[in-house]
Amino acid sequence: MSAELVFRNATMVLRDRVLEGHVVCRDGAIAEIGEGTTAAPGVDLEGDLLLPGLVELHTDNLEHHVAPRPGVRWPMGAALLAHDAQIAAAGITTVLDALAVVDRGDSPVRGSMLADATSAIAQARDARLLRADHLIHLRCEVSYGGVVRDSEELIESPLVRLVSLMDHTPGQRQFVTLDQYYVYYQGKFGYNDAQMTELIAKRQADQRLYSDANRRRLAALCRERGLPLASHDDATSEHVEESHALGMTMAEFPTTPEAARLAHERGMAVIMGGPNVVRGGSHSGNVSARRLVEAGTLDILSSDYVPSSLLHGAFLLHVLQGVALPEAVAMVSATPARALGLADRGEIAAGRRADLVRARAVEGMPVVRQVWRGGSRIA
Repeated sequence: MSAELVFRNATMVLRDRVLEGHVVCRDGAIAEIGEGTTAAPGVDLEGDLLLPGLVELHTDNLEHHVAPRPGVRWPMGAALLAHDAQIAAAGITTVLDALAVVDRGDSPVRGSMLADATSAIAQARDARLLRADHLIHLRCEVSYGGVVRDSEELIESPLVRLVSLMDHTPGQRQFVTLDQYYVYYQGKFGYNDAQMTELIAKRQADQRLYSDANRRRLAALCRERGLPLASHDDATSEHVEESHALGMTMAEFPTTPEAARLAHERGMAVIMGGPNVVRGGSHSGNVSARRLVEAGTLDILSSDYVPSSLLHGAFLLHVLQGVALPEAVAMVSATPARALGLADRGEIAAGRRADLVRARAVEGMPVVRQVWRGGSRIA
């Protein structure tokens, strides 16, 4: 990395405005922001947008590389590097890889990849093999009997920066109707009707046995360690009030406008998926993210299962929903960084890390052209 890096002829998206000008970076951090041109040699952005590096709180994309086809398992190290390259190319410079603590029998891929993925991320970081800054979002299925035991040691890792408590029991939250549950699990795992009947009965029984106690215990563990905690798929006011009472500061993917509104009122950062924005609605039939924007109750976007949807979704909120560009970009940079307590990144400002994205809008869709993390080119 060079000691000084200059960007000229940039259309900079700052936290509160768009500015035509230049940026000077020194030793991996933003040192100066100026209006107009500069004679200093550097990267000529030719009027392209210069954005802060994107901050991703929840992506399942690694799983797609680990299991590229049904029955196929890819080597974890190679899968991680392919995932990392895709993340960087999407303009994401800080990513929380979502790893699930679940029953291996119910979720074969997620359940079996947890230990290997955690180890691979740590080793690749230490070896400086990764383009983006990879941290971990631990997703804990509270209806799984062993979730507290399996999570306790992982929660101690400095790589874990966010924990979410989820309950995918059919008949509530994400899967209010069993029809939705059948579509999702038969499509993803190829289960036949008999296997689905057995799975549903088991999950509903497990929820009655474990969910409440596990939710309280995991929330207490996170509070003790000062870890940010998120709810998942809250659907009712009761869900939100319980989440808020347990100290959750984020609400991931609320399924109804009522749950999103109450979470927002309680000061919880409401997170919705970029794919929901790009597609114009939820694939599970739940509330549209665009509707929450109209109601003023959406704070953060996550790419969820399509990395490129993070920036694409932000731009669609600007183009189609009339959200000011700095506000839309903040949903994928400054606001998620602040929610994690990462004060050194997320916006183009003096003293912040030089995580930067060069992009060009083509018919309303952002095209990522170059990406830097800490002043070093990564894509």
